[in-house]
Amino acid sequence: MKKRVAVPELQFGTYIAELDRPWTDTPFTFQGFVLRTHEELEILGKYCRDVFVDPDYRELDSRLVDTVPPRARAKVDLARSGRLRWHDVSAVEQEYPRAAASYGAANTMIGESVRALRSGKVLRADKLHEAVSVVTESVLRNPDAMMLFSQLREKGDYTESHALDCSMYMAAFGRFLDMSRDDITLLAYLGLLQDVGKVKLPPPLLDKPGGLTRIEYHIAQKHVEHSANIIRATAGLPAGLADLAMLHHERLDGSGYPRRLKGKEIGLIGSIAAIVDTFDALTAPRPYARPISPSEALKTLYAARGTLFDTYLVEQFIRCIGIFPLGSMVELNGGEVGIVVAHNRSKRLQPRVIVVEDAAGDPVRPHKLIDVSRGITAPDGHPYCIKRTLPFSRMPIGAMDVSFAV
Repeated sequence: MKKRVAVPELQFGTYIAELDRPWTDTPFTFQGFVLRTHEELEILGKYCRDVFVDPDYRELDSRLVDTVPPRARAKVDLARSGRLRWHDVSAVEQEYPRAAASYGAANTMIGESVRALRSGKVLRADKLHEAVSVVTESVLRNPDAMMLFSQLREKGDYTESHALDCSMYMAAFGRFLDMSRDDITLLAYLGLLQDVGKVKLPPPLLDKPGGLTRIEYHIAQKHVEHSANIIRATAGLPAGLADLAMLHHERLDGSGYPRRLKGKEIGLIGSIAAIVDTFDALTAPRPYARPISPSEALKTLYAARGTLFDTYLVEQFIRCIGIFPLGSMVELNGGEVGIVVAHNRSKRLQPRVIVVEDAAGDPVRPHKLIDVSRGITAPDGHPYCIKRTLPFSRMPIGAMDVSFAV
């Protein structure tokens, strides 16, 4: 049962279920969150006198805990305790050029693998291992750099781009959840290969701009089984990977495919895969759908929490990606338009932003970097802040045009 609590009496770790005013009147993008930082408490104090907390809220759904083996369950407890395993060992500006190189190398290896499959050859586990390694090492040093590069780069073949981006996002999410290196590597492999079976589908089906017929949709669903078969036929891949590749289209309420699994039947890894696969697909250009902004994609996931996707994992993924996701176009309170290029770990609502248009809509050259957390004064006389996120549009800068110099 929800309980009304005055903001000054709140304790960290409490789940804030409701406010004493509409959520849309506050800077909080999503309804419901676990109070963790002094920044969040300060914002609540500015906008609310009281909030409604849910003392019965459990962060990790028992349906998923039951599927986690004992050694992995200990990792969940470790993450809950606040004693995190992973910390940034490289600043985003230092990691960015390395992330770009790593992404490019992995993309080349993935392209070679996909082309080999399309020509009737088999996957090479050594090449896949190399691709996974360069991605995970960069993500473990600092995940923001590669996530930013991915959002800003010009996308090529969807099958290849989607594979690499899912690998990267799944590794980053595993890192955020404080999973072990082995589990993060497994997630990266899964993201890379869970859709590889699409190479076995007819190209006209993959490239069809409109909706699929019932028969076409049934054929398209077969890519999951194709992926599992390809993985099983490739020696040297992690054990159990083929079975995990069958899970990313399953849904919490049993409406997914191929086996219409529900809840704990999907498991922790499968639930993570479903969220990441959906997020990346929504933000990527596809023959039958235009991409939407990362912020809009997160809102779509949030709206489907508790029905299609696990509530706890959706909320954690939003925290991982950020309220203002990297690569998002935003409007500042001074009227300028910018792109979010770096998160502030302690002040999540105050990232670093590259200004690409002034308040009049004219291009800014050279681009101006604003660290919103520094309290720099905007033309309106108030410290800079992000007013709103903007709908998806073509990025006005390229991935190699990013500069972190203030």
